[in-house]
Amino acid sequence: MNTSIASEPITTLHNLKSWTVRDYHRMSELGILNPNERTELIAGQITLMVAKGTPHVITLQLLASELLAQLGTTALIRTQDPIHLDDSSEPEPDLVIVQGEILDYVDRHPQPTDIHLLVEVADSTLNYDCQVKDKIYAKAGILEYWVIDLKNRQVHIFRDPQTTDYASHLILAESQTVSPLAFPHVIIPIASILPPV
Repeated sequence: MNTSIASEPITTLHNLKSWTVRDYHRMSELGILNPNERTELIAGQITLMVAKGTPHVITLQLLASELLAQLGTTALIRTQDPIHLDDSSEPEPDLVIVQGEILDYVDRHPQPTDIHLLVEVADSTLNYDCQVKDKIYAKAGILEYWVIDLKNRQVHIFRDPQTTDYASHLILAESQTVSPLAFPHVIIPIASILPPV
């Protein structure tokens, strides 16, 4: 006896709804998004942000303090606030150095042309920050992007954005120093922004 089994198509996630920044803001206004959950819009998808542990918080505070001490009022440092990349991405990076002053952003979030440096602190999110967000930031034209890798105690430096990725990706060890391209006089010992072992 000859039997055959019909092959059913496999359902994939390619039919996900893609949201715009306008949709995202409207959902927040209508209370559709839970105000107690931190979210961000990345490439049209609303994602929950990972809870931040103590090492993450300490590193972000150390970095912000170091930058503020060396930059003074020459640039604005923002932490964990939204930036507007395009109509489908409004992430909330851990830190950005932007042009201008606080009141320059009363009616809009910083855009790529405003941003000198963007930083993410990675504990459990290293792969996502270095393999997904890097491409989104490069495509948007973010000139320099750092990922502080807490587990390996090093910093990934992404520079020279291209259409789909960064042309330069350096990894610096804890014993080295790092300087933002836009502010070469700012010298940060990587050990100084990492929590003690």
